[in-house]
Formats: sequence, C-alpha cells, structure tokens
Amino acid sequence: MRRLLYILILLALTLSPVSARQKTHVIGFYNVENLFDTSHDDGKNDYEYLPEGSNKWTPEKYRKKLHNIAGTISKMAEANGQFHAILGLAEVENEHVLRDLVATKELAPAGFRHILVEGPDRRGVDVALLYRPDVFKVTGVKSIPFDFNSGIEFEFTPQEQKDFRTRDILRVCGTIDGEKFAVYVCHLPSRGGDKGGDLRCRGAEIVYNDAMALQKSQPGIKIIVMGDMNDDPTDESMTRYLHGREKISATTENDFFSPFLSMIKNGYGTLSYRGRWNLFDGIYVNRALAHPAKGTFGIQKIEKGRYYGKVFNADFLTNQSGPYKGTPFRTFSRGEFIGGYSDHYPTYIVIKK
Repeated sequence: MRRLLYILILLALTLSPVSARQKTHVIGFYNVENLFDTSHDDGKNDYEYLPEGSNKWTPEKYRKKLHNIAGTISKMAEANGQFHAILGLAEVENEHVLRDLVATKELAPAGFRHILVEGPDRRGVDVALLYRPDVFKVTGVKSIPFDFNSGIEFEFTPQEQKDFRTRDILRVCGTIDGEKFAVYVCHLPSRGGDKGGDLRCRGAEIVYNDAMALQKSQPGIKIIVMGDMNDDPTDESMTRYLHGREKISATTENDFFSPFLSMIKNGYGTLSYRGRWNLFDGIYVNRALAHPAKGTFGIQKIEKGRYYGKVFNADFLTNQSGPYKGTPFRTFSRGEFIGGYSDHYPTYIVIKK
C-alpha cells in the first residue's frame, strides 16, 4: 500500500499542469542547518554531532532531521507541481547524508542525484547540489577554493590568511533541453563578531570572475549563482563584487539580476537574528536568463506576480508560539533539540521557455 501511495504521488506530480508543459523548471537553494550523520569524519571537528557529543546526536534525531528536510522539499514540489530540477544545499557534512536524504520516502519519487566535493571547512560542512537527471544533464564539476589573491584590503594578517579555512564554491555545468547552464553554489564566510565583510566580498569576487570568464568562453550560457551569502542582496559583496542589480532593465552582460533585492526592501527575509530579518539565501542570474533570447529559458515572475523570487516560509517551517514566534523553526533552541527544520527558509526561482 505504501509503495502504491508513492507511485500515485509521483504520477500526480508528473501529470500536474506545470510539469506537463516540460518547459518550466524550479531552481532553488536551501541551507539545511547542520545536516550531520552520527559518525566521526577523520580530520573534521564534528564531535558535537555524535551520539556522545554535546548535542547527543542520536540516530533517531538524525532520521528526524532527514525526514524534516526531505518533507520540506516535497512540500515545495507539491506547491509547484514538480520537484526542483536543481536544488543547491548548504551545511551538508558528506555524501553519506546526501545518499540518505535522496533515499527518503519523501524524495525517492524525484530520482535526485547529488554532487558534493569535500572542502577544507574545519567542521566538515560543505555545499552540495541535488538535481534531476531527466532535466539537468551534467557535463562538468569544479570546486573553487577561497584565496586572498585580490586587491581587497583584508583585516587578516598574512599568517591568519594562511590558516583560514572555509567552504569551497561548487560549480556544476550542464544542459537543460539542450541549453548550456552553469550553477554556482556558495556558502560565503560567516559574520562571526559582525566581521568578515572583506571575506564575503572576496568570495563574491571569486564567483564573479569565474562566471565572467566562463561567459566569455561560452557565449550565451545561462548562469545561476545561489547560496547562503551571509550578506543581504543590498550589501557591498552582492552589489559591488557580484554586480547584483535590482532591475532586469539595468542588468548588462557584466551584471547579475538580483531577484531578491527588491524583496528584502519590501520586508521579505530568510532568517531572523536578534529580531532583525536578513535575506542571506540569494539566487542571482546572468543577463542570458534575465533577457533570454526568443525561444530560450528565462526567469519568470512567481511571487504574487510581482517578484522573480520566492521565499518558502510555510507555516510548518515557522515557530507558531513562544519567544521566537514567526521565525524559522530550527533543529535546536538554546541547546535543546526541538525537532525543527532549519534556521533558514528555502528560496527558489522559476525558469520557463
């Protein structure tokens, strides 16, 4: 009976009005907040996420976390009439958790495949990509490390720069319906002590330089940059160094259209810290997607017909009572496991041919 139910769900999604057109696809990003398994990875500081660690991260808690994240992705599929074609993830420990995630009953019907390249982050969290191989045909994978080869004036001393470790940027190239795409998945350096703005500017600069070189070598390629930027779309890293533009009309070949820039100005957010909302979980597209050639994929308005981005802030992802009412329902609160989802809401865009 359960297997029959999964088949019926898959058929319902496959035959829905959106997916039936086969020319509309959902592309999104989700910081899944510390998706760790219960085993130690050599060389990584993951001890708090072990059964004997400070979080007492038992197999039961791990399974609860997996099904929460999978359920969120499945609910977005229900809302859109199709599973994501491409979904970037942040704060993923390793390939093992990705295999467990895509094998859950909620996500098995999607047939997701996954990509993760281990990076130098000391805690062992990386970015990753889930994709549907029936839509996105992968042609190349590149892991781009962080470096300090820039004209930016950094706060770190040369020794601190040498010792610094952060997540790599994941670049995945492929095709959708024969059109070339490149997707960058980022988790830029954190805001510890309200610092790191120079590091995030450098991270954005690294992505921008690589994307512009790729665009030059492959004219017409559709480029999507997504991730937990640890900065808002209005911050310098995104406007100056990634060249994020609020208006499609202002997006040149040397810019990225920033769908969530106007949304944050109108009160949208993906996480709340000390009573202040931020929208760190951005998605940016190049001119080829913002101004598509006739008959090719382009970004579409989706949120109330006004915005090109969507913050998936469903009620089940949100605290409904208590001191954190109205904010994301996370996994832990004040050191206590509360069985929530993530401290970030997912975001997505829709492309259509």
